[in-house]
Amino acid sequence: MNGIILNNSIFENIKHIDENDNEYWLARELQNVLEYKEWRKFNNVISDAIIACKSSGYEVEDHFSQVVKMVDIGLKTSRNITDYKLSRYACYLITQNGDARKKAIALAQTYFAVQTRKMEITEKEYSSLTEDEKRFIKEILLKK
Repeated sequence: MNGIILNNSIFENIKHIDENDNEYWLARELQNVLEYKEWRKFNNVISDAIIACKSSGYEVEDHFSQVVKMVDIGLKTSRNITDYKLSRYACYLITQNGDARKKAIALAQTYFAVQTRKMEITEKEYSSLTEDEKRFIKEILLKK
């Protein structure tokens, strides 16, 4: 139980929300949490997750959005590095393709599986609402 509480806070702390209220995680932040020391090795896991995404019939760009950002490397020098904006599904696939011997991977697998299931239930319940009920919920959410 303690692992799950720790797990939730770790992944919630690195979660971002974009301008359209979509949640996402940055791959380089996730890399650290999942205890991958080298980007090269973590990028291999991402590549396997992208293959799984494609094979499942999903649009890769909807879940693995490549971004380039400038980072300082010292002495007034900077360079571009590649990163990814990852959907919850992308994170789930990454954890499924990660090194299962790592405790951080096991915790991440649990977190993303549970969160994905919660969203599935929420979406199913939402789709069963009448149009008036959906409109009411949207109005409430827009007021937040």
